[in-house]
Parts: sequence; C-alpha cells; structure tokens
Amino acid sequence: MLTGWKAASILPSNKDVIEQLNIGIRFALYANLMLLFGLPLFALYALQGAERFQANILPFRGLVGWLSASGVALSLLSITAMTASMVGVQLLEVDTASISVMIFETPMGNAWLVRIIALFATFAVAFRMIDSKSLPKLTFLALGSGVALASVAWTGHGAANEGSAGAAQLIADIIHLLGAGAWLGALAALTLMLVRSAQASTEDYLRLNHRLLKGFSVAGSIIVALVLGSGLVNSWMLVGPQNVLSLHTTLYGQLLIAKLILFAIMLALAATNRFTLTPALERALQGGGTYRARRRLQISLIIELSLAAAIIGLVAWLGTLEPPVSR
Repeated sequence: MLTGWKAASILPSNKDVIEQLNIGIRFALYANLMLLFGLPLFALYALQGAERFQANILPFRGLVGWLSASGVALSLLSITAMTASMVGVQLLEVDTASISVMIFETPMGNAWLVRIIALFATFAVAFRMIDSKSLPKLTFLALGSGVALASVAWTGHGAANEGSAGAAQLIADIIHLLGAGAWLGALAALTLMLVRSAQASTEDYLRLNHRLLKGFSVAGSIIVALVLGSGLVNSWMLVGPQNVLSLHTTLYGQLLIAKLILFAIMLALAATNRFTLTPALERALQGGGTYRARRRLQISLIIELSLAAAIIGLVAWLGTLEPPVSR
C-alpha cells in the first residue's frame, strides 16, 4: 500500500490532469473544425453541379451539421478548460463568473465568441441546404467554418506576440490552420468515397473517384505550399535560428521533430498516390479488375489520414508548451 510522498509522486497532480484534459480537448476541437472547413471546401472545388448535394456521393449536409453541432459542444468544453487552467481549479469547479470574464475580457474569449457565432450560423445553413440550388449556402459553409477554424489561432502561440511580428505570426498561424484543414477535409472525403466505392460497386462511381483523385493534384500542391510556407514562418518565430541545433534537447523540440517526420511521410504517401496509385487505378478502369488498385489507394489514404490525426495530436500538445524562443 502506497503512503505519503510515494503516493503523491505517482498520482498525477491537479495541474497535470487539467493539462492532459486540455490537450485532449484541443485535439478534438482542431480535428473537428478542420474537417468542418475542409469538407465543404472540397465540395466547392472538386465536385461539380448536382454532385455536391447528392448524399450517395458524399453526405455533406449531414456531416457538416453534425460537425458544427459537435464543434459548439467542444468549444464549450474548451472555454471551460481554459478557464480552469487560468484559475487553477478542476474542470467541474469552474464557475460561470470566471467563464464570463474569460469570454468578454480576454482576446481568447472574444475569439471563442466569434467561433460560437460562426458555428451556429454554419449549423443553421447546413440544416437548410437541401438541393442543388444551394451553391451560395455551400460557399457560406466554407467561409463560416473557415472563420471558426481561424479563431483557434487566438488560443495558441500565434496570438502571444504584439506588433508587426505578432501580426505576421498570427496570419501565418491562420494560413497554416486553413491549409491543414483543407488537406484533412480532402483526405477524409477521398477516403470515405473510396471506402464507399466497394459498396456502390458501380464503374461510374469509381470513375468519379479517379477524377477527384487526379484533379486533387493541383489543389493539393497549392495546399502543401501554403502549409509548408506558413509552417516555416511559425518555426522561425517560435524556435528561432539560434535554437535549431539544440531543438532535440527539449520536449517541444522533440515533438516538433516528430511532427516534421510524420509530415514528410505524408508528403511521400501523397506523391505515391499522385504518381503511382492513381494512374494504376486509371489503367485498371480501362482494363477491368479494379479491386487491387482501389484497395491499395484505400490503404494509402487511410494511413495518410491516420498520420494527419497523429500530427493534430502533436500540434495540440505543442500548443500547451513554452516554445524555445521564449526561454
């Protein structure tokens, strides 16, 4: 039986529990808002006409409605967890007065309020988006969810600095979030469609899959360029050139290195999809026997999606740590 200081040294402290809970909420919120932005954006640039609103292709209306509603719930958890961290109490001990102060008297709270408004508007529009005449509504979904995702930048390191350097870092952080959301949404849509293609068992649906995979090459290149460029700016601001060689000696640096390695693997998989697996699916469609080509693409996209989830988890963790430049 553990007693005294031994038990205290093993059991997590109140602060540790709050930090771990904060990381979990941040991960869920990031993934939710990125999907909420990326899915309607994908529908806008990749699908055509009535394809955007056919549930048998992708159930965007249901997905966006569910994601916006769960985004509100996660945002409520997020503001409560941030308040608990600020006050230094358990999550269930946070009072409404402290939350009110956080919302109305801090920049993070103001950004949270903007997010909530954007999410409620997104949910209302998704609920009424019922036919192919709803293209303006779909555009609003992408814009509204983009605002909700961009608001997350005010809860991270991007809003910590002031002046022109702070503005540049915040803009880079927003671009990074939007680029990551566009990539994650496209990956989720393409993966879901390829998985559903096995159930649809129609050549037309598989040809649509191939067209989207092939067409994503241009959009994907733009997205990768935005993510890379904004990531370099963020790294310059948060790490600093003087700390690059000692990056591996800190937890922040180790997590950042792990994130970069996973990102490099994602790039390699994306290149394989574009230059090897997608052309293989095209040849299979011409010659028959598409099972193996489709299956290889499914596996590759699922792995890429899993890596993206791991990167989001690392980002959620990094956001709670002090960057090297602040030491």
